[in-house]
Amino acid sequence: MDNNHIPQSSDNFLREHNGRHQLHPMVHPLIIEQRPPRIIVKGEGSYVTDIDGNTYVDGVGGLWNVNVGHNRPEVKAAISAQMEEISYYSSFAGTVTPPSIELSAKIIEMTAEEDMSKVLFSANGSDAVETALKLSRQYWKLEGEPERTGFISLKQGYHGIQFGGTSVNGSSLYRSAYGPLLPGCYQVDSPWTYRNPYSEDPEDLTEAIITQIDRLIRHQGAHTIAAFIAEPVQGAGGVIVPPASFWPRLRTLLDAHRILLISDEVVTGFGRTGAMFGARGWGVNPDIMCFAKGITAGYIPLGATVINKRIYAAWQKGIDPMGFIMHGYTATGHALGCAAANATLKIVEDEDLPGNAARMGKRLQDGLRDVPNWSSLVGEVRGKGLMVGLDLVADKAMREPIDPGKGQGEMVATFARDEGVIVRPAGPVIIISPPLTLSEDETDKIVDGLIKALRRYEREK
Repeated sequence: MDNNHIPQSSDNFLREHNGRHQLHPMVHPLIIEQRPPRIIVKGEGSYVTDIDGNTYVDGVGGLWNVNVGHNRPEVKAAISAQMEEISYYSSFAGTVTPPSIELSAKIIEMTAEEDMSKVLFSANGSDAVETALKLSRQYWKLEGEPERTGFISLKQGYHGIQFGGTSVNGSSLYRSAYGPLLPGCYQVDSPWTYRNPYSEDPEDLTEAIITQIDRLIRHQGAHTIAAFIAEPVQGAGGVIVPPASFWPRLRTLLDAHRILLISDEVVTGFGRTGAMFGARGWGVNPDIMCFAKGITAGYIPLGATVINKRIYAAWQKGIDPMGFIMHGYTATGHALGCAAANATLKIVEDEDLPGNAARMGKRLQDGLRDVPNWSSLVGEVRGKGLMVGLDLVADKAMREPIDPGKGQGEMVATFARDEGVIVRPAGPVIIISPPLTLSEDETDKIVDGLIKALRRYEREK
């Protein structure tokens, strides 16, 4: 890729001020001051270039989200064309812009298999989750069961950073500094075949976790639980792929207790797991779905929360004060975001990005499959579609995860960058989540770069 960055007079300013004024997510600010982040200045397809002119395969797809690749002319043209008309107008108080109408129709068309009915737009995935939690509580009030306010989620799950999402997150890392949080939020063990106290057999593990959920519901009382929220494949928590039977069994259990299922599709939506939607890949229809990231491929921030016909029926009983949607964002239905999404989703469908994610994901995992046999650091390679994780262990026999504070994941990621590949160390897992447009050659470059990085780690550890 001919994508060399030509240094500008402002480059010195950028280097001087990098790390000095911004607070960056998910890291201590003193670490950023000591080791300022890499400045990315250009992107093209599956590649990005930094301020020093170094080009890398973008093995993280921005942050799980640049699904159609960088610098797509179709998406840029859609944003530009909309800017020529109007960049923003409110969706409040009886006004709307055309792109949001078009996008809402497209999303309902794409989710017809899930029997979805209505869309509420927002600005990002955390918003989409917050909206889902609030609408699920409102639904039960409209249904005459106001005691249904509780939420169940999985350990290792990640659902964003607003107070609702933080409260249902499955890791204390995201909660401990921000409590007290919402009451009535319960976490159960994740159906994680590699690391659990129950069984390595997928069916036995599914049975154990479903039993645990059922016991929790019965203990708390089903009449107090509004919804169960989960990612079809857990992302930030470690790329945890549940057994194939888990989601169908979960759906059956929740139906028995009349509890809603919220599918957090912020990462998995629009093709990343090899199916158009993560829950669809498990053969399950949720009640509520949360979208962001891949909906616009990161070109403009946008989130969306979709409810099915059964849920929307509660609002169709008549105009009730309790039924007003007293929720929304300044960015709800943002014209540029919706224009970007309309162009993005056309690419997703026209180029069959879910199918490509399935094919390249298999190629990626096949290329890395032998790594645990010789690496002292990698205990397991796992994934679904183009969600792939390398589990880093301190003790292979005990499957004890590394201490992230020792920097082993960062070391491997640094070595991979030296080989021209960006991957993401997240706690004890190396995450790979490239654009869904990834080619065979680019897939092989990620495999080759990671293997070389891990071999170098073996030499230098």
